[in-house]
Amino acid sequence: MIKVYDRKTKDYEIESIAGKKYIEWSYNSPIGKGFTELFVKKKLFSKFYGSFCDSPMSKKKIAPFINDFNIDMSISKNKINDFKNFNDFFTRKLKPSARPVDMDKNILVSPGDGRLTVIDNIDLNKIVQIKGLTYSLKELINDYDVAKNYEGGTCLILRLCPLDYHRFHFVDNGICEETKKIKGNYYSVNPIALNSIPKLFCQNKREWCIFKSENFDDIIHVEVGATCVGTIIQTYNPNTPIKKGDEKGYFKFGGSTTILFFKKGTIKIDEDIINQSSLGYETKVLMGESIGKKIISK
Repeated sequence: MIKVYDRKTKDYEIESIAGKKYIEWSYNSPIGKGFTELFVKKKLFSKFYGSFCDSPMSKKKIAPFINDFNIDMSISKNKINDFKNFNDFFTRKLKPSARPVDMDKNILVSPGDGRLTVIDNIDLNKIVQIKGLTYSLKELINDYDVAKNYEGGTCLILRLCPLDYHRFHFVDNGICEETKKIKGNYYSVNPIALNSIPKLFCQNKREWCIFKSENFDDIIHVEVGATCVGTIIQTYNPNTPIKKGDEKGYFKFGGSTTILFFKKGTIKIDEDIINQSSLGYETKVLMGESIGKKIISK
C-alpha cells in the first residue's frame, strides 16, 4: 500500500497501482526477482511490449485502462476513438486549460503530473532514493565537473504513474542544451521496486541535460526510463529560446521519473511538500502548479 499526500484535501490517499500484484511478485518474491534480473530489466522486454503498445491491436486496452483508473478524458485534446494505439493514448496531450501554468517569474512550478519528493541541502554522495537507499549525483549523470556545482542544493524527484499525464515541461524561460543519453536497465520506478533495488535510478536508462534558466540559474534535468518505457522522447529544440511551460518531452508506456537539481540558494520549496518528504511521503502535484519560490538576494 502506497500513501500519497493530497495538497487540496490535506489528507493521504491510497495510490492505484497498475499491475500491483505483478510488481510485488517481480521485486519481493525469490522467483520474481530472478525473472526480473534475467528478463524484465532487459531492453528486449520493454522493446517488445513497447512495440505491442504502438500497434493497432493495443487499442483494445484503452477503454479498460480508462475505466480501471477513472481517468478524466474531458481534459484530453483527443477523444478515445481518435487514438491509433495504446501509446498514442498514453502520451495524449491535454487541453491548455487543464494545466494552467503560474507565469510569475519568481514562482517555481511542477514540471509535470506525478508524486513529488524533495531533498534539500543535498549531499552529492548520498541522495536518498527511498527508505535510506542512496546514490550520488555523479553516478546519476556520470559527470563530476557538473555535479560538484550542486552540492548543498535541492533535488526534486517527480514519479509518474501509468495513469498520469506523461508529458514533462520546462519550469522557466531559458535555453536548454543538448540531451546526453546513458544506457541502462529497465527496472520499475514504483516504490516497491525502489525499496528493493539499490541505486535503481543509477542503473536504469536515463537522459540528462542542463537547462539555463532565466530565474533559477542552471538546472539539471534528468529523465529516467523504466519497465516498458523503451523510449524517452525529447520534443524540445536544443539551444533555442524556451518559454515557461513549454513541453520538453514525454515518456511512452509505463511509469517513470523526472529529476531536477537546483543549485544552493536558488529556490525555496513550499513547506507542505518539504514536511511530507521528511516524513517519507510523496506529494501529489500537477504540471504548472506552484511548488516553490525563487530566493531573491537582498
